[in-house]
Amino acid sequence: MPNSELMSIGAFARRSGLTPSALRFYADSGLLAPAEIDPVSGYRYYSGDQVARASVLRRLREIGMPLAAVGAVLGAGAGEAARLVDEHVARVVGDAAVAQQKAAVIKSVLGAVPPSPVAVLKGPVLADAVEQVLTAAVHEPGMPVLAGLRIEASDEAVTLTATDRYRLSTRTLVPAEPPRQTWAGTVSGDELRVAVAEIRRSALVRLEAGRHGIRFRVAAGEDRYCRLLSEEFPDYRLVLTSLGEVTTRVTVAKEPLLRALEEHPGERIGLRVAEGGADVVSADDEDPGIRLPATASGRPLRVWFELTTLYPAVSTAIGPDVMLDLRGEDQPVTIRSADRGDLTTLAMPVKSDHSV
Repeated sequence: MPNSELMSIGAFARRSGLTPSALRFYADSGLLAPAEIDPVSGYRYYSGDQVARASVLRRLREIGMPLAAVGAVLGAGAGEAARLVDEHVARVVGDAAVAQQKAAVIKSVLGAVPPSPVAVLKGPVLADAVEQVLTAAVHEPGMPVLAGLRIEASDEAVTLTATDRYRLSTRTLVPAEPPRQTWAGTVSGDELRVAVAEIRRSALVRLEAGRHGIRFRVAAGEDRYCRLLSEEFPDYRLVLTSLGEVTTRVTVAKEPLLRALEEHPGERIGLRVAEGGADVVSADDEDPGIRLPATASGRPLRVWFELTTLYPAVSTAIGPDVMLDLRGEDQPVTIRSADRGDLTTLAMPVKSDHSV
């Protein structure tokens, strides 16, 4: 008979989260043998020391790991086990991406409506623009459209826009050929990020729109197809047209500003602008801040940002100098290149009781 420290298969199942039938299966597979089997009744008993192994086994199976790989993980040291888990997850993610691409193509065929040409863009330019603008996208429960990229083709240009409600980034591209039609749609940002590498390698990329997605036809390599998101994209034009008058303008060297943001110890960052220039400051009034090479005009102002809002807006700006148009402590700040490029980002400040 088993000793008092052992538990029945039912009790062990409750402790480990595995069903009794699963425990029998894993015992037969050699992954989790009982600590003891009663020779008369055939009842299986497990020890408390086996709970941890059983829990890991259960979690590995929950992420779809095959039995052979599970055995390798359970028999490996911590470092090797972590590597095996990462390899498995990478395969799952890769397989899912391939399946998603193939499903999108199947849906486009089932739609029985051939894709229509939209525009032709330079691949490297489009790839850079997608990466820049998508920094303002976000995965937010209940609002999947915020993870997407809005693409709009007019008679003369193609505009890319993304927003997380705290930032809004937009860039307008001049097509290599006149747009074939006026078109607008919100494309899956996740799928676009995967497509960027293929787009960048093609001198020209042809955009073709279908009912459920948009196809990026490349000169050499594999075409990319990205899903359209059905949710309504936020009315960002209303935000742009309702911006208040600029009261303070500062032009600052991009690299020193980024370094100051990186060296700042807190998550909330103040930008103090006066006639003599600009400083990155902290919430501690005794901190003198970091002086920046900058020129400023307008009224003195101190505006506060979350690092996660300001840093991406500055880092994606084009050119060596960044221009910031400020409208007040609680109004959107426009951030763009001071001398070239048309990437524009709006960044929302955060409230603060500090004054200039």
